[in-house]
Amino acid sequence: MVTKPLPDRIRPASLDDVVGQSHIIGQNGLLRRILEKGVIPNMIFYGPSGTGKTTVARIAAAQTERTLYKLNATTASISDIRQIVESLDTMLTPDGALLYLDEIQYFNKKQQQSLLEFMENGQITLIASTTENPYFTVFNAILSRATVFEFKPVTPEECRPAVERVVALMAEEMGVEVVCPDEVLTRVCFSCGGDVRKAVSAVELLAAAAPVGDGKTVTLSYDDAVSVSQRSAMRYDRDGDSHYDILSAFQKSIRGSDPNAALHYLARLLDAGDIISACRRLLVTVNEDIGLAFSQAAVITKACVDTALQLGLPEALQPLSHAVVLCATAPKSNSAPGGYGKALADVQSGKCGDVPGHLKDSHYAGAQKLGHGEGYFYTHNAPNHYKPQQYLPDAIKDAEYYRYGDNKAEQAAKAYWEKVKGLYEKE
Repeated sequence: MVTKPLPDRIRPASLDDVVGQSHIIGQNGLLRRILEKGVIPNMIFYGPSGTGKTTVARIAAAQTERTLYKLNATTASISDIRQIVESLDTMLTPDGALLYLDEIQYFNKKQQQSLLEFMENGQITLIASTTENPYFTVFNAILSRATVFEFKPVTPEECRPAVERVVALMAEEMGVEVVCPDEVLTRVCFSCGGDVRKAVSAVELLAAAAPVGDGKTVTLSYDDAVSVSQRSAMRYDRDGDSHYDILSAFQKSIRGSDPNAALHYLARLLDAGDIISACRRLLVTVNEDIGLAFSQAAVITKACVDTALQLGLPEALQPLSHAVVLCATAPKSNSAPGGYGKALADVQSGKCGDVPGHLKDSHYAGAQKLGHGEGYFYTHNAPNHYKPQQYLPDAIKDAEYYRYGDNKAEQAAKAYWEKVKGLYEKE
């Protein structure tokens, strides 16, 4: 007889036993209230593995007394869905099939469009799950007909009841007392990275590996827990949401001048071996968020990035941590890219105009006849290398895109140019 995997044997039968996700299935959660009324709309469950998506789908089916048909989009096809629909007894299933489609992102656009046909005629109520952002991977027509519920990683505190249930079940099945010291319980819960299934499997492995001392007691070992859980807390996928979430948090921590958080996210990137993303985001950040407030930071950061790429990991952590702390603690300014954004908006809206004649290229035969370059003053021949003349097209000659930031460097530049330009205003 084939034994069901442990995660399936301890799968909760009610929403009260599901750990985590209190924001949607807590006492006042929207999903709980919907299911308590016996209603199942088309839904998309979005979140990392091991957070309860399949479990909640099963509970939803049981609570509304409907048969749940389960398919995985990695291996299923539209013909599989069609077979389910054709096999339905309409007398027994007047509301159509309740289909749980796991990993819907693996259905291509054509398959998702075909699925839409069954949803619209009422033959299928869809509960789809995905570990990737549905707003990027699911066809818009399906999104418009379904409610997205986000499942979040389970916190270590929320994970504890699930691990305790596993320990109790293992004791019952092994016929011995299973002792799980609090330090082991804590280690497993913290190292599972919000994945309850991973925590359950870890306890199962620890119990199987632990010696039976007196024939009546099995004690789970902390050293074994450390071995089992090494690196398992890292939830990272270079092509998935976690990759972009970590990079986003990395840049925002630097922009927010929090060196501790910036180093944390750098460590997560480098621990996953993603030195390229860390370097690229640093180069973006130093120019976007520090900019003219401390221009030398761009030079230093580029030198640190070049050094890191030459050294490789693990030594690369030294120049990169240098650059991260420098950028996080540096004064901030986005005046340059902000000014560019305003200029681009004018360009894209058609506010351009012809280049003033005195600025046009005059280094070719016939340019003089066209008046190109006529009236241009070579500013290096003027005091302070400056003389007023028009540079923007006539249509936008008074446009102002750049404004000096309130940092020391830009205010010093502002004071300098106010002084220089003031000399001409006095004439």
